[in-house]
Amino acid sequence: MIAIVNIAGQQFKVAEGNELFVHQLEAAAGASVSFDQVMMVVNGDSVRVGTPVLSNARVNATVIGNQKGDKVIVFKKKRRKGYQKKNGHRQSFTRIKIDSITA
Repeated sequence: MIAIVNIAGQQFKVAEGNELFVHQLEAAAGASVSFDQVMMVVNGDSVRVGTPVLSNARVNATVIGNQKGDKVIVFKKKRRKGYQKKNGHRQSFTRIKIDSITA
């Protein structure tokens, strides 16, 4: 069973047993979370598409942990003016494992 679900403002294609990184959620490691904004469910040959979401469809997941992504360097420069500015940024992510999809 495959589903398209909206998690923290982004759409993900998920299946049972998948592990994925999403924007940081307010949940501790080991906690169980559920997402009810399921937009599409594919089960074998049957396809259900919501307008925009399916009612009584849910994706349950377990939080594995929080971690930071790779550093992104932001470098600004204006030539011949002596202006240089360098910043770095690391995005916070939550790693989750999909337990079940109910439709």
